[in-house]
Amino acid sequence: MNGISSSLSEQAASQIMDMILVEERFRTGDKLPNEMELAQELGISRVTLREAIRILCTRGLVEIKRGRGTYVTAYEAPVSSADLSPLGAVAASHRDLLEIRMMVEPSASYYAAKRATREEVEVIRSLSLKLEEQVAHGQNPLRTEQDFHNAIALASHNQFMTKLMPIINKAIYTDITYFKESITYSLQDHRELVQFIESGNAEGARRIMQLHILHAYQISNLNFE
Repeated sequence: MNGISSSLSEQAASQIMDMILVEERFRTGDKLPNEMELAQELGISRVTLREAIRILCTRGLVEIKRGRGTYVTAYEAPVSSADLSPLGAVAASHRDLLEIRMMVEPSASYYAAKRATREEVEVIRSLSLKLEEQVAHGQNPLRTEQDFHNAIALASHNQFMTKLMPIINKAIYTDITYFKESITYSLQDHRELVQFIESGNAEGARRIMQLHILHAYQISNLNFE
């Protein structure tokens, strides 16, 4: 699988994970929508969806029952496992979520600027443009905002960052759902962040992500200390 296909399948896996852990659309024992319906909702091919489901199967979040469909499993990672996906289900405050973002996302942006492939940079850029189009047309930007941050996490090429995506997505869900004006800051931040990642300016990418998260603090009237 090439770089861009891998990124798309990882993003799709993250989106489905959010549906389960963050949005709670599906619970243990629930059957996921059929392949055609779910692929259409996510805007991906059925081949990419199958790869995303395979990824979630390896993480123990879903299981395929032959002839019946894909079902959400009772997800409990063993203590020794490095899979941190259950953290996405933690009932954390908005401050907690922003603080963990401040701890990890600037570094993810730093490494994305150093390690992103040409295909991964193209995915990040296209998501930034898609977000601007959605905002201009009054469409809900939540999913694209999450995809944008997930693409940066993937481009860091650090496996722990991919496990932290549910936490990042939960924080973004809170920001956009309850503090819709935060998207105004996001657009300009995204443009600059894309430029830094494209040019390989790691320190610049780190700083603009820090500023991006600080804007979220300001909108939600929280003090960063």
